[in-house]
Amino acid sequence: MAVEIKVPTLGESIVEATVGAWHKHEGDPVTAGEVLVELETDKVTVEVTASGSGVLSRILKPDGATVTIGELLGVIAEKVEEPAMPLHDGARVTATPVARRLAETHGVDIAAIPGSGPGGRVTKDDVIRHGAGSPAPLPTEAVPAVTPHTPALTPATQPAPVPDDGRREERIRMTRRRQTIAARLVEAQRTAAMLTTFNEIDMSAVIDLRKRHRESFRERHGVGLGFMSFFTRAVIGALKAFPLLNAEIRGDEIIVKHYYDIGIAVSTDEGLVVPVLRNADRLSFAEIERSIEELAHRARESKLTIADLQGGTFTITNGGIFGSLMSTPILNAPQVGILGMHKIQERPVALNGQVVIRPMMYVALSYDHRIIDGREAVSFLVRVKELVEDPERLLLEG
Repeated sequence: MAVEIKVPTLGESIVEATVGAWHKHEGDPVTAGEVLVELETDKVTVEVTASGSGVLSRILKPDGATVTIGELLGVIAEKVEEPAMPLHDGARVTATPVARRLAETHGVDIAAIPGSGPGGRVTKDDVIRHGAGSPAPLPTEAVPAVTPHTPALTPATQPAPVPDDGRREERIRMTRRRQTIAARLVEAQRTAAMLTTFNEIDMSAVIDLRKRHRESFRERHGVGLGFMSFFTRAVIGALKAFPLLNAEIRGDEIIVKHYYDIGIAVSTDEGLVVPVLRNADRLSFAEIERSIEELAHRARESKLTIADLQGGTFTITNGGIFGSLMSTPILNAPQVGILGMHKIQERPVALNGQVVIRPMMYVALSYDHRIIDGREAVSFLVRVKELVEDPERLLLEG
């Protein structure tokens, strides 16, 4: 009995997807629960698994096709034992139906092809590698005769080859996630009155604290003590002091949120995603570090769910891990504030009338000027600076 492979429910408000990559070819054996194909949505990659065992008999939607919920992607046929074929040395071989048809079409002796499939099974790719990938030549009688009205091409009339001067171009299809990222970034700049303010933070105290407690922290909690937990707690402390940065605009109303779901921007091969730390104000340093590590791992493995990405009241992004010294982050709509962290760099600074060398970090706050004035934005960033430069205050105010 045939088993249909259909597009599953993709998540709230998501109605279509793009076929990313098939993990199987037509004619390949399939086991129930095995991943068959990946679907790219606006936010996450969804794996479609086989609901039954058999042979993938048909692929109806190839890579790059746009599909909707419930649409048929392919068909799994009941597995039928195939007749074995003798090899030259008397042994026997099995082949997929597609491989057998391809070999017959191109006159290839399938018994001479080594199989790469399970149990030495010959697949379509094996036949193609053996030389059956190009169309068969037309028979002589099918070639039209040359008439005076249809002059034959001579070397002089052949199209001239394009010289290879090194000016090569490559065409790459944008993934659905990249298209969505592009659209939302443009939308954020178009709809918000976005402005950025800057400050710098002396990271000496945090670096010293991490050095003193790094090993004991890892031994006790099983996770490293990074910079993100300090900045997450500092941001929460600043949001409590300046709640408009933890709001959004809906129509003609300002919705101020008295909970703290902090988005942490994570870079992946398919683009930037922002998983959310729920109720981050209730998490300890260890819980923050552990949650960020887990979310980042799942993001890079394309294992995030829609729920991991929804919501978020404020976002933190760290371009410093790539070497960025200063940047102006773009708002993650509908949020009205985003903090940008940057590279820590030793610089000469004036301290108590003396020039000293300190590990400094520039920080940037982009905000929506429609509801946040410069006074609140600058004061917010100053509060973040004060809390990070005096980490003990994080225990009281963060």
